[in-house]
Amino acid sequence: MNKPKKIPAIGARILKSAAGVFLCYIVFIFRGQQGIPFYSMLAVLQCIQPYTGKTLSMAVQRATGTFVGAVFGLIVILLEIYTFNIYNTIAGFALTAVMIIPVIYVTLLLHKQNAAYFSCVVFLSITVNHITDSNPYLFVLNRVFDTIIGIVIGILINEIKLPRKKNKNTLFITELDDMLTPYSEQLTPFSKVEINRMLDDGLKLTIATMRTPASLMKPLEDVRIKLPVIVMDGAALYDIKEKTYLKAYVISSETVAELRALFTENNLNCFINALCDDILIIYHGELENPAERKLYEDLRKSPYRNYIKREPNPDDGIIYLTLLDESKKIEAFREKLREMGFDEKLKILCYPSYDYPGYSYIKIFNKNACRENMRKYLENDINPEHSVTVGARPECDIRADDNVNSVVKALKSGFEPTIFKKNSKLHK
Repeated sequence: MNKPKKIPAIGARILKSAAGVFLCYIVFIFRGQQGIPFYSMLAVLQCIQPYTGKTLSMAVQRATGTFVGAVFGLIVILLEIYTFNIYNTIAGFALTAVMIIPVIYVTLLLHKQNAAYFSCVVFLSITVNHITDSNPYLFVLNRVFDTIIGIVIGILINEIKLPRKKNKNTLFITELDDMLTPYSEQLTPFSKVEINRMLDDGLKLTIATMRTPASLMKPLEDVRIKLPVIVMDGAALYDIKEKTYLKAYVISSETVAELRALFTENNLNCFINALCDDILIIYHGELENPAERKLYEDLRKSPYRNYIKREPNPDDGIIYLTLLDESKKIEAFREKLREMGFDEKLKILCYPSYDYPGYSYIKIFNKNACRENMRKYLENDINPEHSVTVGARPECDIRADDNVNSVVKALKSGFEPTIFKKNSKLHK
């Protein structure tokens, strides 16, 4: 039964936006109610962004747009009223429309294309709404000043944080599935923003998962993760950025041949996940049952998966074998593998399929294929002072509940606790 969807909590960006609007009112009062706080508020709302770099970029765009629009607004005032006296005539309307061209074009010349809209807003607010003010020049000046006030308030509010220390020499390991929403299997916007912000601040983060790299691409497509990730339950270490396998535990060709003969004897098919020239290939034969066919149809369309209907190459590195069949048949075969002593030389996982009710999986790996081994391999490479696991599992060093955002909040508490809070979990 699906859990009811929870109403999302009010985030920090929303609260900062409200605080920014209020501060614009306070500044307006201290200025003797000069200017128009509405324009300061617009600048604040546009400058409060998830990332510091984006805040500064938006501030530059907003300031550029304001100055370009204000300059051309002044030019129209001079031409319409003081030079040709064509205000409120068809010629004046045409002049305003034509001047939109240089307003936009100048932002392109300045390589600030995103400021074009702001420039037009400022320009039109001057030439359409305030050209007949008793002192339109004062309006233009206040318009620029109001924007600067809003930009400054937005930057300051975005930078307000509790004093925190950052554990930049700690390796944090999280389970991807603990962070995904149960409906879309995606990270929440909050999680993406917080993870990226911490990565930019020096967080050493890796992901440990049962999934293949193909299953990671969509959930992590907007996450700027730098370290290799532990995939296929510790069978391989994958560099997402370079799209290469750094290490893999493979099953010997003799053992694979022995297992496949046993599969045939018991009328079972298998998917063979193998590395061929640093590409994961999924070999398969005839798909005998509906679950196998549905699995194939569901996954083969992904550009990151490579299904081939034939025998694997002799020099391929076989990472793991997957069987998917009726649960009773799988359970009986799992017991046979145990009786034949395969548990002594292989890592064998058996579990029911939630996507295909009545069916179960068996996945067979090299005996050394485990997350702990890959964790040690990664630690030897990056040499952190500590390494901790973060997730909803009981064995995790830093525990989180089953709320999808709680893992990232727990990660944040471990990476950047406030200076008033000592984190005793960083002990490994």
